[in-house]
Amino acid sequence: MTHSIHSVASETVKEHNKHIIRPPKFTSKAIKNYIKTRFTSLWVGWDELKQYNWYEVINLFHPLAEMNLHQWNFFFMGFWAWTWDAFDYFITSLNVSNIASDLGVSTKDVTWGITLVLMLRTVGALIFGAIGDKFGRKWPYIINLVLLMALQVGCGFVQTFKQFLAVRALFGIAMGGIFGICAADAFEDAPKKARGILSGIFQEGYAFGYLLAVCFQRAFDETPDTWRNMFYFSAGVPVIFIAWRFINPETNTYQRQQERLAKQAAAKQSKHAELLEFWVQAKKALKTYWLILIYLVLMMAGFNFSSHGSQDLYPTMLTETYHFGHDKSTVVNVCANLGALAGGVVIAHLSTFIGRRTAILVGNVFAGAFIYPWAFKPMWVTAFFLQFGIQGSWGVVPVHLSELSPPQFKTIVTGVAYQLGNLVSSASSTIEATINDTLDDYGKTMAIFIGAVIAYLMLIVFIGPENRGADLSIERDDEMSVYDVDEDEDKDDTASKIEDKEGVFYEKPSVDHRE
Repeated sequence: MTHSIHSVASETVKEHNKHIIRPPKFTSKAIKNYIKTRFTSLWVGWDELKQYNWYEVINLFHPLAEMNLHQWNFFFMGFWAWTWDAFDYFITSLNVSNIASDLGVSTKDVTWGITLVLMLRTVGALIFGAIGDKFGRKWPYIINLVLLMALQVGCGFVQTFKQFLAVRALFGIAMGGIFGICAADAFEDAPKKARGILSGIFQEGYAFGYLLAVCFQRAFDETPDTWRNMFYFSAGVPVIFIAWRFINPETNTYQRQQERLAKQAAAKQSKHAELLEFWVQAKKALKTYWLILIYLVLMMAGFNFSSHGSQDLYPTMLTETYHFGHDKSTVVNVCANLGALAGGVVIAHLSTFIGRRTAILVGNVFAGAFIYPWAFKPMWVTAFFLQFGIQGSWGVVPVHLSELSPPQFKTIVTGVAYQLGNLVSSASSTIEATINDTLDDYGKTMAIFIGAVIAYLMLIVFIGPENRGADLSIERDDEMSVYDVDEDEDKDDTASKIEDKEGVFYEKPSVDHRE
């Protein structure tokens, strides 16, 4: 009988297999090819661009039409916890001067509280990430938020600087687990076309949290014990998110992952086979992804330096260097975060069409153009456009991290990479405060700092990999092969040979084609 490969099947298999991550090779040919493709891969090509019309590119929210209620539910559970996590964090940044005055220490001393949080977030990412990948994201999510609530209340009660540092250190550990868990819940079940815009919306939960903190800060400025009241207030809201998560199960993608691991473990007929299978998969992922993991940490260090370097001491710069009052400072900070929200959504959406790396580079070029007016002529418009570029680039981060991470270890890899980047950048506020001791000009200090950070980040993103459009389920790294099919077989029949009922691709068979 004459056989032919159905075009639909071959295209599906080709698209799937091109996203498989393989162990790195260090032959001269492989290295030369990789260097060459750093340039060529910045342009996605006309063939791919022709698949989209201008309406899809210009209409930011067009991809969201593919989202169903289940997917929105999990996305917003992740988004709101991440948003409030940012709110909790930025209370300290907005009250550096207030805390320093109340506890009888210098502004530079209080910045160590920010540094400690950033340093210890990696510990939380490791602990809660490992639990999240092995046992599910539901309970780590809930426990994280309960701990953050308790520590925020505790921070409001501190009476000495040592107590403040101790509570902030514990807060850093609890805070570290949030990003990986929330990102996994938000993206795992989402459709591919919507991931770009969803990534921007999700990441700008960070900017939205900052915006909410700025607005509530202005309200609490009218009360005694401003900074303490802010900490007390922030501890109450997460009760809503805890109840929300409690009544929902794990994502569909995670449930399929656990079913597959359970089957593999059952085949080994051992009492501890499931746990052993988890570690076998972890070793396999480490062998394949180790170079990408190093790259992700270097990339996230640059991203975190750009974010914290441009935000943490910006309120201090406005008040101490340019003598802005409460109202004017609030307006500028609100506009900065509105710029961040707009940039994150726009640039992340464009990354679906122009590529993740290209979108990040475009955002950083945009930010670099506004460094001078942002630092030396601070006003709402300069703050808006600098953060449009900085946080616009950041909007691509959640989906870029998810697509490059081992699918069965997304929680721990995305969380740890993010927080190790925070660890490397943890001293950004203290570095800026130290430089300012010499220059005595926060504008000049922050301009020099952000300029250097943007240059580094653009270099590291340019030389890095990309896996845009990769499947986020555990089957992503299973190699597929096309079965020969009869010419008269229809498309649906062909598709059924390569997908199961859940839309999950089968593993590669023992032979590429049937005899």
